[in-house]
Amino acid sequence: MIIGIPREVKTRETRVGIVPGGVRELVKRGHKVFIEQGAGLGAGISDAIYQESGAQLVKDRQILWRDAEMIIKVKEPIAEEYNLLQSGQILYTYLHLAAAAELTDVLVQKKITGIAYETIQLADRSLPLLKPMSEVAGRMSVQVGAQNLQRHNGGKGFLLGGVPGVRRGQVCILGGGVAGINAAKIAIGMGALVTVLDVDQQRLAYLDDVFGSTVTTMMSNPENISRSVISADLVISTVLIAGAKAPILVTREMIAQMEAGSVIVDISIDQGGSVEGIRPTTHDNPTFIYEGVLMYGVTNIPGDVSITSTYALTNATLPYALQLADQGFNRAVSSIPALFAGVNTYQGSVTHKAVAQALNLPFRPLEL
Repeated sequence: MIIGIPREVKTRETRVGIVPGGVRELVKRGHKVFIEQGAGLGAGISDAIYQESGAQLVKDRQILWRDAEMIIKVKEPIAEEYNLLQSGQILYTYLHLAAAAELTDVLVQKKITGIAYETIQLADRSLPLLKPMSEVAGRMSVQVGAQNLQRHNGGKGFLLGGVPGVRRGQVCILGGGVAGINAAKIAIGMGALVTVLDVDQQRLAYLDDVFGSTVTTMMSNPENISRSVISADLVISTVLIAGAKAPILVTREMIAQMEAGSVIVDISIDQGGSVEGIRPTTHDNPTFIYEGVLMYGVTNIPGDVSITSTYALTNATLPYALQLADQGFNRAVSSIPALFAGVNTYQGSVTHKAVAQALNLPFRPLEL
């Protein structure tokens, strides 16, 4: 198979879809790997290292997209890449289609086989390709939240950990999954008072066992969310429903009652966001003010730590890429249920039910 690795073009996205070890493994198995010149520089990987691993460097990105049977990326294609997609091509990347109607239309019209990292799901309902970036985003969410609480960034001028004689900051984390638990680790480490809300009682019990009295666990319901959000200095939303649009849990009314200069970080922004009034932002302009509160809606938080993120992500994505390349699409998805679940579009149809429901589009099961 011919595999293309383009340079990411989203604002300040410096991750890359494969590392040299992955190139070496694909080439060893008889596949060709085309890498756009400079694609790995932001992640500390030179063109020379890729060439030593067996990749062929391509200067003209149009040629790379034209010739590749499978494109491996990190982030979803943006408008300037739509015309580069080739009919029938396999696109293996994060897609987040529930919040991307225009991209979905392009994938359907061009009959792209869209395999989304975020919906590849194991039998235990875990999301192995979302996990590493959720870990990074969860940890970073507290860092960026703490930075934006500083006065020069527009925040209230507050130190999360406090100092002797001054109260510590209150951090409210919505969702106790992978991102939530990683956010809690960092917030606790900074000395903040941490509350985690989740709808799963067993998950709350697990968090209580892990963190003990350093975290307050609460059942996620409108009353508890409202009380926790209003009193928080930093709110971090990590809510996720695989493939679906995120539900709005934090309302404008709640935000208006928060202290001016407080901060909200919505990790679920890729799936549309779970905070009313949130909108996608970039690393260049990460925040905006809404009802007196700083809103952080960067859609590629892990992209700012590209070396860590690239290696963590490709550790998870490479095994499935190898199966797709070795077996071809049909055999791979037929033999690997988790990969089957990752297919969002195929042959001009939306094949993931949650995506179809979110966008009000016809759903055609992949098995048909």
